[in-house]
Amino acid sequence: MKTDIEIAQSANMLPITDIAAGLGMTADDIELYGKYKAKISEEYLKSLEDKPDGKLILVTAINPTPAGEGKTTVTVGLGEAMPKLGKKTIIALREPSMGPVMGIKGGAAGGGYAQVVPMEDINLHFTGDMHAITAANNLLSAAIDNHIHQGNELNIDARRITWKRCMDMNDRALREVIVGLGGKINGFPRQDGFNITVASEIMAILCLADDLDDLRLRISRIVVGYNLDGGPVTAGELKVDGAMTLLLHDALKPNLVQTLENTPCLMHGGPFANIAHGCNSIRATKAGLKLADYCITEAGFGSDLGAEKFMDIKCRAAGISPDCVVLVATAKALKYNSGRVSKDMLKNENLDALKEGIVNLGKHIENMKKYGVPVVVAINRFDTDTDAELDYIQEYCASLGVKCSMCEVFAKGGDGGIELAEAVIQTIESEPADFSPIYNAALPIKEKIEIIAREIYGADGVNYTSAANTQIVNLTKLGYDKLPVCMAKTQYSLSDDPHLLGRPEGFSITIREITVSSGAGFLVALTGAVMTMPGLPKVPAANNMSIDSDGTIVGLF
Repeated sequence: MKTDIEIAQSANMLPITDIAAGLGMTADDIELYGKYKAKISEEYLKSLEDKPDGKLILVTAINPTPAGEGKTTVTVGLGEAMPKLGKKTIIALREPSMGPVMGIKGGAAGGGYAQVVPMEDINLHFTGDMHAITAANNLLSAAIDNHIHQGNELNIDARRITWKRCMDMNDRALREVIVGLGGKINGFPRQDGFNITVASEIMAILCLADDLDDLRLRISRIVVGYNLDGGPVTAGELKVDGAMTLLLHDALKPNLVQTLENTPCLMHGGPFANIAHGCNSIRATKAGLKLADYCITEAGFGSDLGAEKFMDIKCRAAGISPDCVVLVATAKALKYNSGRVSKDMLKNENLDALKEGIVNLGKHIENMKKYGVPVVVAINRFDTDTDAELDYIQEYCASLGVKCSMCEVFAKGGDGGIELAEAVIQTIESEPADFSPIYNAALPIKEKIEIIAREIYGADGVNYTSAANTQIVNLTKLGYDKLPVCMAKTQYSLSDDPHLLGRPEGFSITIREITVSSGAGFLVALTGAVMTMPGLPKVPAANNMSIDSDGTIVGLF
């Protein structure tokens, strides 16, 4: 089989104007970025407001493993399969971060014959949204240090600056840095650090903002640190909210691309789900609901991270709710979740390991049902899966009262997703959703955290460092306690320990730090050793990438 990039480079893409026309748009409704990419204009987005909504399908997964689950691939493949059943369909995805593209995780455009194209553009600079977010973030950083250097009228406490610089690349050396060295002309030395761009609050704000006015309002509320009296200092007080909004005004418009089979895809925003809220933009999802009968979106990593935040943060903010959840799993990943099968042995049939590891799938099914949304399990099938293994997974799902469909979209594109598409449509038509978030946002901070830990992770309790306890007291005094909570946690386990696979029991999680993302509208609770700036692996994916003299990109997946 060809590599992903070879498949993408041989795709029969339609001009993006044709894709737009299929959705009812004219040339005046889009802003072209070459032949195959476009942004949707503000005027057209406003014209959609009174149109009825289609059905919303959320694709999530079990906890990721080194074997790979293919959540985005299944999302794309399902989006290619639905039109084959006569259903007007659109996909709404996140944009890839260049850090993982050059590192180890890969991109976010799917794989095999279930990809979004032009894949090379999407995984690299795309329409420049990431660069705009980086620039806006770092303008605020520059404004903070300049304000202190120029007299510090706001009495910013340099020891309590919480805003970090960012860049869209994995670079562990920038996690902790000292800025302002070199004498008085360069400002005051202080400890600082970098986040990866997709972990920036600016990214979260872009994905949660309703429009340009809401974007500026949210930016103005960003808490960058605290003054000498302990009060918050905001971007609005630094008077750069207008300039930051200016830098982001094009990035706020959703991007329109297509799949290999020409299904339209809105690709916009890209927050990580382990350290941010992990969902594409509200604007793109809402537009997708107006433009098609079915809008298929995905949330990052497992349901304990991306889907929980989709339900408790994004749906709450947007006033939307899913009609069905598609939960992706693989036989390989379930065997790995037993904790006793190495990656190189996952191709071999091992029913004992499957029976031990399948409890991870069971917990994710249970979690999604708690939100009142019907679940369909999608088994992303590999050619090494045996009939006995697949039969066992189907029997297990049946025992829990959920449909389970085989999915072969990686190898067959939309044709490999017909069974899944039929199951999803049937589920939506026969099992109406009764959605509600897992907690009331008005609850005290600790109660919200403990509900997530108990109900979603299965933890027995929550431990708080002394620093986290102090932060909770201060945030409550400042009136930030009524915000939803965005948990920053390892993606590899339901717990905060990446080595606890399957369905851990008898564990507690530790909250080491809590910060406020006032502009985004949530609190961030950091657990375990999760980091907001990843590092590159020993052999980065970038080592295999290049471009030929004729302009052909090679080695990009």
